[in-house]
Amino acid sequence: MRIIRIRYATFHSTFLLPFRFYSHSSSSFPIASNNDDDPVASFVTLLGQILRFLVKIEQYHTAVSLFQQTDFRAITPSLCTLSILINCFCHLGHTDSAFSALTKIIKLGHQFDVITLNTQIKGFCINNKVREALEFHDKIRALGFQLNELENQPVKPNIVMYSTVVDRLCKDELVTEAKKLFFKMIAMGISPDVISYSALIHGFCCASQLEEATRLFNEMVRCNIKPNIYTFNILIDVLCKQGRAGEAQTMFDMLLERGPKPSVVTYNVLIHGYFLVNKVDEAAKLFDSMIKASLVPGVESYNIMINGYCKNKMVDQAITLFKEMRHKSLVPDIVTYSSLIDGLCKSGRISCVQDLLDEMYERGYFDVLCKIKLLDKAIALFRKMIDKGCRPEAYMCSILLSSLCKCGRLRTAREFFEHLLVNNYCLDVVTYNIMISGLAKEGLIDEAAALFSKMKGNGCLPNAMSYETIIRALLARNKNEEAVNLLHEMISESLLTNNSKKDSKFMTP
Repeated sequence: MRIIRIRYATFHSTFLLPFRFYSHSSSSFPIASNNDDDPVASFVTLLGQILRFLVKIEQYHTAVSLFQQTDFRAITPSLCTLSILINCFCHLGHTDSAFSALTKIIKLGHQFDVITLNTQIKGFCINNKVREALEFHDKIRALGFQLNELENQPVKPNIVMYSTVVDRLCKDELVTEAKKLFFKMIAMGISPDVISYSALIHGFCCASQLEEATRLFNEMVRCNIKPNIYTFNILIDVLCKQGRAGEAQTMFDMLLERGPKPSVVTYNVLIHGYFLVNKVDEAAKLFDSMIKASLVPGVESYNIMINGYCKNKMVDQAITLFKEMRHKSLVPDIVTYSSLIDGLCKSGRISCVQDLLDEMYERGYFDVLCKIKLLDKAIALFRKMIDKGCRPEAYMCSILLSSLCKCGRLRTAREFFEHLLVNNYCLDVVTYNIMISGLAKEGLIDEAAALFSKMKGNGCLPNAMSYETIIRALLARNKNEEAVNLLHEMISESLLTNNSKKDSKFMTP
């Protein structure tokens, strides 16, 4: 009988996870694979699933430990498995280890291209590890020569790699370093494109070096690299924020003459710029010209106008636009209501504020009340619905419960959840997950685990999000044996590969 073994994998140095896979169907650990007749393929599939799950819950050390404890003498690690490993090393900032895994991919003969390398550099940059990205980049240059010798197909640094790092350096306010790398790229014979120019221009603008940004913009034009709408938006935005709406208008006029066509974002930026210098009439004219240009203003456009009018004590005009929004079937959001309520309050029109809140009640903007932290109003609406004999739907319960947890009102959230249970509300898995997550994030792991068990008894089956929340909390507190038991259970229920994103928007951050 053929046996593949993983040596004992240490989770957080305290927890042992033995795996053994047999070539017949009665394995000691469920295998989520259709390759029942091929134990090697089944093992590789399951290993990949477990590693992806551990990465998803940000247990990078655990994923690396599991991989390192796996005995690969009988099998060859797949490209997918090694790519996951590189991703983990990138998140952990282990440049040398990531590079070693990359060289292993090459030695095993796996095929990969420059996109793989770009992805790894982006992984560093996204996690604010710019120096590691630069170091990794330098090693890629050396590796490119090796590949050239071996396969005559060099994988060399390209404009995408440089643009990614330049952009990250600028976002980290390391504009001087970004500038040096930009010119180093040019010295190496790699021509900058509109993306790399725009990234550096944005960096200079954020660093309040507008003159340098303008110089780079002019250089870009001289080099026959046509600025895109993003480039123009960057410069118009920074000019507006500095109160230089006139110069921003000049840049806008240049855009109209040379192209590309201004977008709704461009108009929004300039309209907001005019409001910042209290040029209300110019803002209103620009809003009208946007419509005449066959562009359709969205909620954000109306929000800028409504907020601008309210700040200039022109509440009637704001209300007119609010009504126009509804006439055009645009749904007001948090900013819309916040701006109107603020403007009405400051103008002393309290009765109108109450009318607006009543309208929100009637139109069912329950989630808006929660999001703008009018939780007491939301609770009052909930009670009002019950008093009228209406039974609030499950999604309303989830919204209110989630908002209470996010605002630190866990005690009220628990009381509300108990009310739902006592009154036999048909709670779905999303509602349970919100409460479990709220308890777990407050360190009440035992209570969260008890509720996890209770939901099964109440006829509500946990989904992948339920398991992930508990497993993550247990691992964070070194309760590793309990965590691995749940991981076993999760795999046996075929939940490891399920997409659990549908209820994540309600979860507490």
